[in-house]
Amino acid sequence: MGIVLGPNRYGKAECRVVRIVRDTPRHEIRDLNVSTSLRGDFTAAHEAGDQSQVLPTDTQKNTAFAYAKKHGVTSPEDYALALARRLLEATPAATGALIRVEEYAWDRIPVGGAGHDHAFVRRGGEVRTTAVDLSSEGAHVVSGLTDLVVLKSTGSEFTGFLVDEYTTLPEAEDRILATSLTATWRYSDRGAVAWNRTYDEVRALLLATFATTYSRALQETLYAMGRAVLEAHGGIEEISFAAPNKHHFLVDLEAFGLDNPGEVFIAADRPYGLIEATVVREED
Repeated sequence: MGIVLGPNRYGKAECRVVRIVRDTPRHEIRDLNVSTSLRGDFTAAHEAGDQSQVLPTDTQKNTAFAYAKKHGVTSPEDYALALARRLLEATPAATGALIRVEEYAWDRIPVGGAGHDHAFVRRGGEVRTTAVDLSSEGAHVVSGLTDLVVLKSTGSEFTGFLVDEYTTLPEAEDRILATSLTATWRYSDRGAVAWNRTYDEVRALLLATFATTYSRALQETLYAMGRAVLEAHGGIEEISFAAPNKHHFLVDLEAFGLDNPGEVFIAADRPYGLIEATVVREED
């Protein structure tokens, strides 16, 4: 039985790329965390230390910064696709490039009732993400968001669940439903995509569906959210969710002579239920 090199890849992780557009007095900002990775025939580098076919990770980092200027950043997806194409062109031994991008949003600081031209405040909340995998077989684009914290103070229950000798959880007919949502959606390869508009529309659909769906379980809410996205966007093939339950437990205030009709809760950060699901489009 021989010993051979298995799958491998290499790259530069977490390049913090900030692009300021200064073409007019009103500046724009795109704040990215970029990770690059190349895969292909790099056997000689591993077995013999031969670096002749290896594009240094430092060069990958430099390319990420250079392309923020040369190509620009109109969207994380467009930038990642351009960067992947460039890295494959520069590395003949590479058969594929994986580019992961997180984008952090900034808002203009309000001054005199309007957003300032060149002063910004970092927005809290979710991070926009994309992962572009480019090879000779085409581009595989998965976009999404993470850390989207949402809560509804009613319109949710959890009853009728399986019970055994270790079950202590009481049924809840009216409960707080909260989660820190991670969602990723995979695009088909059919035609051009308006990346920014699609992201905004998917995000809005996720929020609206969460708010308006009566939830008998977080699973039901996730399925409703995924179904709404696929029904509205034919260019999205599937959407996946990871949703930790952010539990809120009613505090017993009787010792203080106080009633608590669903008004004061303790927010528990761990342990927590973790619900994961993927909603897919059926093939015709």
